[in-house]
Parts: sequence; C-alpha cells; structure tokens
Amino acid sequence: MIEIKKFTFDDSELMQIAHQIRYEVFVIGQNCPADLEYEFEEESIHFLVFDNGTPYATARHRKTEKGYKLERFAVLESKRGKGYGRHVLIAILDDLKDFKGKIYMHAQKQVLPFYEKLGFVKEGEIFEEAAIMHYKMTLKK
Repeated sequence: MIEIKKFTFDDSELMQIAHQIRYEVFVIGQNCPADLEYEFEEESIHFLVFDNGTPYATARHRKTEKGYKLERFAVLESKRGKGYGRHVLIAILDDLKDFKGKIYMHAQKQVLPFYEKLGFVKEGEIFEEAAIMHYKMTLKK
C-alpha cells in the first residue's frame, strides 16, 4: 500500500529518512556536493513515498520569488520504474493545486520525458547544476 507523508523540516525523523534517500541517490549515486544537496531545507515542504511502510522516494517544493520550485526528486535506484516518482510528483502538484502562479523545476536531462508526460514543458537552454546537465521546466496550466 502506497502512503505519502507531507512534512516540514521540524519533523526530524522523516527528515532523516528523506536525507538518507537523497544521500544515496545524489551524493553517492551522482557525486553531488553534500553542501548543495541540503540547502533550503527549512523553508521547503517535504514529501516521502512509502510502500508497505518502507520509504522509497522523496521530493520537496519551496516558494521562491518566481513561484513554487519543485526539487530533490529522488527514487532509490533499485525501485525506479515502479511509479514512486509519479506518486510523489502528483502529491506535490495536488498540494499546490490552488496556487495560480508559476510551478517550475530544474530537471536532469535524462528524466525530461517523465516530467513532460505529467504536464511540464522545457524552457531555454541546457545548463549545468551540481555538475549535472539540467533544463528548466514549467508546468503547463
């Protein structure tokens, strides 16, 4: 059974779980600098996806001057392709359903098709962020 938990930085237990997933995916798996990985934590709203009580994916959103930015989508490598990324993205979009402004992200090049299927469009040129190639993507409304 899929369960999605929404939480803030103050929930240290859930935050630790999210950090473990992100550490494995980004810091270990993609060699992202840890100091970049854990910025803006306190101002973000975080999400975890559990399947039968086991956490497999996480993401967050935060308000910026441009709108809401979706960030830190991470699914454990052994659990990719099973819908966990879709579950967390849909939960975040549902959380922001009453927001009328811009919803955007910096998506890694290799996952553009995933986000495009869920209504995001690529904007501008490719750029490097944390030594990984990204595109800005914005939700079509």
